Amino acid sequence: MKLFISWSGTHSRQVAEAFSDWIRCVLQACKPWISSRDIDRGSIWFTEISEQLKDVSLGVVFLTKENINKPWILFESGALAKGLTSNRVCTFLIDLEPGDINDPLAQFNHTLPNKTSVYYLVLTINSTLLSPIDDKILENIFNMYWPQFEETLKKIEKDFIDTKQDVKRSEETPIDILEEILLATKSLT
Repeated sequence: MKLFISWSGTHSRQVAEAFSDWIRCVLQACKPWISSRDIDRGSIWFTEISEQLKDVSLGVVFLTKENINKPWILFESGALAKGLTSNRVCTFLIDLEPGDINDPLAQFNHTLPNKTSVYYLVLTINSTLLSPIDDKILENIFNMYWPQFEETLKKIEKDFIDTKQDVKRSEETPIDILEEILLATKSLT
């Protein structure tokens, strides 16, 4: 079963790639497709992505504060949904909370980067396989591989925070500075 993985931006791509590697260990029948790895060099990327979106019924969209309103994320989410009730669009909130999400993405059940929430995402993916793994066995497999994914998520978050702190003021625009002030003010409430 093919699983389409949608991302936009460095932070989202890093988590999406880590998830793609990890889910192959947990659900070996799952075949994640991610543009950063699965588009051959020299290919027309839009055509490749469009072809993949045509015949997939399940996708995971990795959302961050930076990409939540990006047209590409909204395009891929809409293409995944296709207006059919059998298709599933699963959002994975990296540095967001469900209350941060507006329509149309607010209509989907969100996955948070914690053990319980990711387990329910894995159950959803498993339920779409032609030969799903028994829930008890899946729980054991998940528990065995979860610490690896959790550690990878922590490393990505630490590296992302460190990278953001290394940005020099001279490179920031007035909009960037205002956004930083707004975020800092929001965190005080």
